[in-house]
Order: sequence, then C-alpha cells, then structure tokens
Amino acid sequence: MADDLVLFWHRRDLRIRDNLGLAAARKRTPKVVGVFCLDPGILNGDDIAPARVSYMIGSLAELQENYQSAGSELLILKGKPEEAIPNLASALGAAAVYWNRDVEPYARERDPNVASALKDRDIESSTQYWDQLLLPPDALKTGAGEPYKVYTPFWRKWIRQEKQPPASTFAAATGLSPHEKSLANKAGNIDLPTAKALGYEWENELLLQPGEAAALAQLEKFCDDRRVIAEYDQQRDYPSIAGTSTLSAALKFGTLGIRTVWEAASDAYSRARSEETHRNIRTWQQELAWREFYQSVMYTFPNLAEGPYREPLKDFPWDNDEDLFQAWCEGKTGYPIVDAAMRQLNQTGWMHNRCRMIVASFLTKDLIIDWRWGEKYFMQHLFDGDLSANNGGWQWSASSGMDPKPLRIFNPASQAKKYDPEAEYIREWLPEIRHLDTGALVSGKIDSNDLEGTGYPCKVVDHKEQQAIFKERYKAQKAS
Repeated sequence: MADDLVLFWHRRDLRIRDNLGLAAARKRTPKVVGVFCLDPGILNGDDIAPARVSYMIGSLAELQENYQSAGSELLILKGKPEEAIPNLASALGAAAVYWNRDVEPYARERDPNVASALKDRDIESSTQYWDQLLLPPDALKTGAGEPYKVYTPFWRKWIRQEKQPPASTFAAATGLSPHEKSLANKAGNIDLPTAKALGYEWENELLLQPGEAAALAQLEKFCDDRRVIAEYDQQRDYPSIAGTSTLSAALKFGTLGIRTVWEAASDAYSRARSEETHRNIRTWQQELAWREFYQSVMYTFPNLAEGPYREPLKDFPWDNDEDLFQAWCEGKTGYPIVDAAMRQLNQTGWMHNRCRMIVASFLTKDLIIDWRWGEKYFMQHLFDGDLSANNGGWQWSASSGMDPKPLRIFNPASQAKKYDPEAEYIREWLPEIRHLDTGALVSGKIDSNDLEGTGYPCKVVDHKEQQAIFKERYKAQKAS
C-alpha cells in the first residue's frame, strides 16, 4: 500500500542525501521513519574511541533535525537490534524495515538474525543495498574467477567500472501520529543520549565537525580548492601540511555518500586543465579505491579481522614487551617522528596517514610487538576508526597482509627527513624539545645531555639492531 509505514534502520549511513536504502524506502511509501539502535554489542566493546562516539552522537543529532525538516523523525533505541528493531516495528505495525548492507563480520552475523526476527512477525526486510561502496564487495573477480588479493590489478579493473550517480535526497515524508509516537516510546524509543551518558567523554575539538552538513562543506572545499585536491599527490605525505581531505570519519559513519564523493572528484578531474592536476586528482581517486579494496577483502576474507593473512606471521615470535608498548602508546619512545604522531593521536583522535604507517612499522619492526596490539589501540582512539581500513593498514605495515612485497621496514629517521624535513610536525607535537636543532629532531640523534630537564626520553631501542632481529625471525618463519 502507498501509505504503509516503513522503518529505515541507520547504521553507518547517518545522512538523508545519497542514501540508497533510504531512497528506496521513500520510493515505496511517503511514510518512512528512521531508527538508530545503540547496540551494546558495539558500544560495550573494548575497542571504542570516545572521540568516535562523540562524532557519532553529534551526527545523529543533526540527522534527527534533518528528518524533522522532511516531516518525519529519527527514533533512537538502545539494546540488541535483534530484539529492539522487531519490537519497534511490530508495535508500530510497520510493513517493512529497510537497511543498507555492511562488510564487517559482526554486522553480517547480526543482520540475518534481525531479518529472521522480523520474518517471525510477518514484517518484511529489504537489505540488498550496498550503500557504503561504489561497487559491491564481491563484484570484481580476476581472470581466473578469484577475488582480488592485490590492490594494483583491483584498481585497474575497478576504475573501468561504471559508478552509480548519487541517490535521490530523502524529502517530504510523513512521520508518526501522536498515538504512534506513544507506541514507539513504549517500544523503547528514547531521547538521544550524550556520549558522556554512554560512558565516553571527549572534550577536545574534532578534526571534522559531526554531521552531514559539515561533511558536504568539507568535500566541496577539498574538491574546489586548487591548493588541496589539485596538489594532493605532492602534499598528502607531509604531516605538517593540511594536504588531505579529512573526510575519513564522514566516510566511516556515512555522513557523506560515497557516490557524492566520487561525483565531486570526477567533476574536479573534468575541470582540470593540466596533466599534473589530473595526476593529483587521480591519486585521490586511488585512495578511494584502496578503501573499497580493503572492504572487499574484509568481506571475502572475514578471518582478517582476527589475524594475519600471510603464513609467516601466523605464529610469529613477537616480544610483546608491555613497557615498550606503553612507551609507544604515550609517545615516549625517544624517536621524535614516532612520538609526535602518537601525541597527535592521543590529543586529537586522528593521525596523519603517513604517520600511521611510520608508527605501525615502528611498533612491529622495531619494538617487535604484535600488530594487533597497535590495531586495537588505534581503534580505541581514532575518531575515524574503521575496521577494514585499520586492519588493512596494520597488516600491510606488519608484513602479514595482502602485499606483493610484504617485508617493508620504515626507518624513522629517513621518513622524518623526507616528510618532515624542517621538523615542523615534530615541533608542533613535542614542545618540550622544539628548541633543539632541526637535524637532531629529524634524525633522532639527540645527545642525552640535551634532554636534561626536558622530560623527553632517550631511545628505547636501537633501530638497526631491532630491524635485523625482525628480518631474521621473518626469514626463519618463512622457512619453517
């Protein structure tokens, strides 16, 4: 019937524009009501970042306003979705519940249970929408019919595929009557809590403000500003320069639709008038493809969420020294570029991508600590923490992932010399030693006498010695 009530279950798609599942629900009926469930299976985990919860709550607050502007509402539930969603749908007499699909193992285990519980109550579920990706995660195969395990051939095929245009914006909907609102409240609808009320407090400013409006504004700024996307390839690796899109949290929570992002990048590419600008924009498009690659392999190989892909790292003899791990976490290793990056993470809930690779290599190859310790720490602090991207990045750095040249070891001094040559980034995050000579800060060769009174530590390990140890162990594991 045209006026059937349909619930749309938001998860990592906190927006009303360019939302495939929401657009499909609105096409079916004008009476579409949003719902978001505060899932204890996620919020009670030990890898949740306060900054990420703060961004989510802020985005939900704006989403509620957007629903109200359209004439409907976003309901908030708290509890197991397998119970809370069917209970609400049943209480309201909903004809169906729509939602977008997810690649992550937890969602793939949970969602069929929600659909089954709805079916038991004769309520339809419509869940075929791959909203978070430009292509479904299983869409591309090699010539042998296998899923891609290496990025470069994946990219070559991926870029040739036609991409969907943005979905229509949700608008002019019909919400609940006063009686239905009362039923919703009895079925568990609550006021949107604060992050603090959920047990997560974040008082620092976020790199990107929550919500759809801020994400759209940042996308427009990035793609229209000739100093950013037009110079992306040259500037993206320098942490002291604002040379990245800063849209990672918006893509993680879906406050920005990926088709909208691709359209903006493609429009920028078509407007470009030089090969250099084309190359810069193409590099950013390749980063979007990396995001899709990591989500595709997480979908195809869900065991990646638990452990290494490569055999030599499955039983690797890590040292796992807890004191060294704590020094890494606190930014007190004595390696300035590493410590600056960890301070940035701890204070802002974000870290520049080049620095993510540097500190991940240092943890695994210099401190010889299991990459999963670092992966979890990142998820406990990153406001843009995404399972697929974080896992993929850590496995790449640890030599355990899908990399055709897996044994990579970053030298902190070489990385700093190349990407922070004037020690601007180091000085920003390590104020206690900003007075030291630039060469010393970049190389990390700091005399202990120069550290007296600063509180900054001497090096906790020797890079040359540690990387030799790692190489020997890796070689032995490959031979075993």
